[in-house]
This record gives sequence, structure tokens and C-alpha cells, in this order.
Amino acid sequence: MFARAAAENIPSPCVSVCRLDLGNSFCEGCLRTLEEIRVWSISTDAEKKIIWTRIEHRIEHHRADTPPLDA
Repeated sequence: MFARAAAENIPSPCVSVCRLDLGNSFCEGCLRTLEEIRVWSISTDAEKKIIWTRIEHRIEHHRADTPPLDA
């Protein structure tokens, strides 16, 4: 009971846009890998934070590779 009460309840990154990118690397909606999606429900809060950090890095990498709209 106590361990469950201490959990932070990290929210899922899922945005209900569930499809893989062209390279089949990441979900286009949440930017998780298939493995990250598979293990989410059994992951600890610490593991979920690691997944969120990976997603943030993927977002930053995507922004760096995407030219501005007015270019």
C-alpha cells in the first residue's frame, strides 16, 4: 500500500495518434519506440521519467532537423 501511495503517477505521453513513422522507429504521436510503449504500463516512475527524457531529446533533435516554415 505505502509504495503505491508514494508513486508519482507519471502521465503517459500518448496523444492517441498511434502510427509508426516511415522508418518504423517511433510513434508519430508520442515519439516512443515500440519497446517503450510495450513496457510503459509495467515501468516504475523512475523508468517512465527516463522515457520522457528520451522523448524530450527526440523532440529537440526533430526541431533541429526541421527547417522553418518560411524558409
